[in-house]
Amino acid sequence: MTPPAVPAAVHPSVAAFLADRDAVRAALRRFGSPVHLVFPEVFGGNLAALRAVLDAAAPAARICYAHKVNRSAAFAATAAAAGIAVDVASAPELRAALAAGFPAERIEATGPKGTAMLRAALEAGVTVNVDNLWELRTLADSAVPVPVLLRVSGFPGSAVSRFGIDLADMGAAWEILTRHRDRLRLLGFAFHLDTAATAERVRAVAECLRLVERAYEHGLTPSVLDIGGGLRQLFTADAAAYDRYDAALRAGLLDTSARLHWGGNTFGYHVADGAVHGAPVFHKYANTESAPAMLAELLAAPLPGHGGRALGRVLADNLLDLWLEPGKALVDQAGITLATVEFVKRAGNGATLVHLDLSRDTVTAADQEVLIDPIVLTDAPPDPIGVYFAGHLCLERDLITQRQVRVEALPGPGDTVVFANTAAYHTDLSAARASMHPEPAKVAVIRREGGFVLCPDAEYRPETAVPR
Repeated sequence: MTPPAVPAAVHPSVAAFLADRDAVRAALRRFGSPVHLVFPEVFGGNLAALRAVLDAAAPAARICYAHKVNRSAAFAATAAAAGIAVDVASAPELRAALAAGFPAERIEATGPKGTAMLRAALEAGVTVNVDNLWELRTLADSAVPVPVLLRVSGFPGSAVSRFGIDLADMGAAWEILTRHRDRLRLLGFAFHLDTAATAERVRAVAECLRLVERAYEHGLTPSVLDIGGGLRQLFTADAAAYDRYDAALRAGLLDTSARLHWGGNTFGYHVADGAVHGAPVFHKYANTESAPAMLAELLAAPLPGHGGRALGRVLADNLLDLWLEPGKALVDQAGITLATVEFVKRAGNGATLVHLDLSRDTVTAADQEVLIDPIVLTDAPPDPIGVYFAGHLCLERDLITQRQVRVEALPGPGDTVVFANTAAYHTDLSAARASMHPEPAKVAVIRREGGFVLCPDAEYRPETAVPR
């Protein structure tokens, strides 16, 4: 059986690069295979789209690029030149942000932080987004005044989170903040929900506004509400194609002659009483709502208890600055990974395996299966076939796609395979170095009149700031 195709959404600038086979070959010849390519121009376009939404609905807003989404120096430099802020979650990220040109007042340290990270944040003079009471007490005991946000959790209707100070523990937080107001300058409150649901975010904002009122009762003057990140990406070029593949995958779980999965991997589904149940672990790849649309929907949502006024309007009326920490949304479609076919073989079960010179961990975040098809660049004549892409590690689990993928022509040794939209976590979350394989190079691609310029990521410098 040849499976349905699931075409990837590809930014026009990236598509233009892939159409220039000389540029693709030049990247592989100069930097080797595999190679991660990042497109600062696409990052800038994503930033401009979010800024347009904020300018219309929440002018007093700050965008903090979530650096953890990608280690790319080019992305960080682009963000710094654009005048936005950055969210760092480790001491190395803090050093990278400073090296990229971010001043201390545009750096926010987030996530759980140990003693070393708190010390680094204090020495750099950056804002600390406090995750827990221990962090707050540790900062209070320092001799250095520090601006802080309080990350809170435990909102009604939301799942239990291991992050943030639970609303039930705010009594202790108030005591620390008021007793050490000479050292802890409360800027405001923050949250980060593990959901994109607007209704949950609205409830969280409402709870944070109540905390702002309580803060004023304690003589504190917060002015910031940080809603975190979580804006989604657009992976599929055709949502209906995703649905067709999902239906075929589920059908294959019931009929072994039509199976599209390798071994016992059922991607979150299970079979019981002759039917397929459960939810797939790749469900986010079906998203059809862009990050700007999600943000606009949130800012326009009526806030309970405020006369039906939109969330953005309520924040403005209360003189509160909105901060947000997008990562995936800023690098959406701004990165790809190129790999070379090493050989093609037939497995004992009859499956066709296309072996590449990279591992699954190089292009796939955590244990999720990516449900968009790799792009094959080959001169082979069209002849659609279903294949599995296999990695170069001596591990049974190193199947880059544990589902059968449709290709329009079977590639051969030396052909190029492109993994689209890998900039968000995929390339940096768990890159494998087993068997002494080197980490793939990361290269910035700059579009110029008449072609493309390749620049080692660490050497990239924006020529001018991204226009507002």
